[in-house]
Amino acid sequence: MTTQVVKKHMVVAQNASGRNMNVPIYRMKGARPGPTVYIQSSIHGAEVQGNVVIYHLIQRLKDMDICGEIILVPNCNPIGTNIKAGEYTLGRFDPVNGTNWNRGYFFDKEAVKHFAKTVTREESIEGIKQRFRAHLSNAIDNKLAEPWGLGLAQQLNLKLQQMAVNADFVLDLHNGPVSTRHVYIPEYAKDSAKLFNIPHCIFIPNVFAGALDEATFCPWWTLQESIKTNLEREISFNVEAFTLEMGSQEVIDFNEGNIDATSILSYLNAKGVLHECDIKPKEMQRLGVYLKDYKTLFTNWGGMVEYMAKPGQTVKKGEPLAQILNIDDLDTDNGSRTLEAPCDLIPILHFPSASVLSGTQLYKVFTNYKEL
Repeated sequence: MTTQVVKKHMVVAQNASGRNMNVPIYRMKGARPGPTVYIQSSIHGAEVQGNVVIYHLIQRLKDMDICGEIILVPNCNPIGTNIKAGEYTLGRFDPVNGTNWNRGYFFDKEAVKHFAKTVTREESIEGIKQRFRAHLSNAIDNKLAEPWGLGLAQQLNLKLQQMAVNADFVLDLHNGPVSTRHVYIPEYAKDSAKLFNIPHCIFIPNVFAGALDEATFCPWWTLQESIKTNLEREISFNVEAFTLEMGSQEVIDFNEGNIDATSILSYLNAKGVLHECDIKPKEMQRLGVYLKDYKTLFTNWGGMVEYMAKPGQTVKKGEPLAQILNIDDLDTDNGSRTLEAPCDLIPILHFPSASVLSGTQLYKVFTNYKEL
């Protein structure tokens, strides 16, 4: 069987010449009922690998039996993709307002608690979900209609969030600067860590900090907890959202993209999105940390750096992380020194440049990690 791909374009911004900037939206709907999935990539302009992953997903899903609907939005931020400075893409922040492109999504905790008070003991889970999704969609529309206007990043975020609001599973595809694969997983969905073929898992609290995954799962988690408090009724809405970090930014790799597509398909299959599919998670070592143990190593110096510890490598306390060159002391013994690991750790990503200012986030690392 072949699943039809329906492609449309959505206006996400206008440039200074008044011309619309569009993103393609690919929808694939199965003949069978099932969940709704929303997948986007490249909210940060330099993080382009997700586009290759979505390409492979579309090519492979066309020949699969889908249950429900899958919505795929590659290159969801064309503004960020086109902010170049020489060889580099500077698409992490809205250039006009300085806002992180991934921090303008919407969540109103008090409004969710107020909605929870309208839920009755007899109302079905599907009925609650339908009403709550209408509530969320209306809240986003109202935010977009803010009479004082919104910054460019938040306008873009809200338009994307509106497409994701009806999804049961939301995947936001990212990349680190120089990075190994890792995934952010809400603590309540911890069991899903083993459904992806990703070796490094970060468990984040069910707290909103502005990103799409949090904007997706925080409303449903808050609603569940509020209903439990108000009615002493245990409900699971089975809505999950994740940020997947698939290697380094500024590069694409088609072979690696197909590996990541397989990882995502194994998750979707486990969640009932695919019918009679035999793709299952790999047997592999998966290491996890809570967010508090995902540490950032800042520099208190500036210099030129050789990154000796590679992403994904196990490093013991006292072993070298980096070799630092001090240009002002090349004629002395202080011209070079070694930065040692302050504890046992696994580097997950590091700064992309050899030229480092003081106060730079040099490495992000796992500490106190455990095998899942």
